[in-house]
Amino acid sequence: MGKIILRLDRVMADRKMSLNELSEKVGVANVNLSKLKNGHISAIRFSTLIAICEALHCQPGDLLEYAPDAPESDR
Repeated sequence: MGKIILRLDRVMADRKMSLNELSEKVGVANVNLSKLKNGHISAIRFSTLIAICEALHCQPGDLLEYAPDAPESDR
């Protein structure tokens, strides 16, 4: 099974937005955004994703990337 890679840190850096500023705009605690930023989550609410996209002026695809597993022959 592949995995989802979170690119929140990259998008925040591109927008020159700090975790504190994003937390205020989105209404999500710093600690929860930090977990999201560092990939230490297993789920995200659509309402949170929408708020992050609105605050960062981006699309969900800018924040999330799918990485498939390497084929058996490549292992």
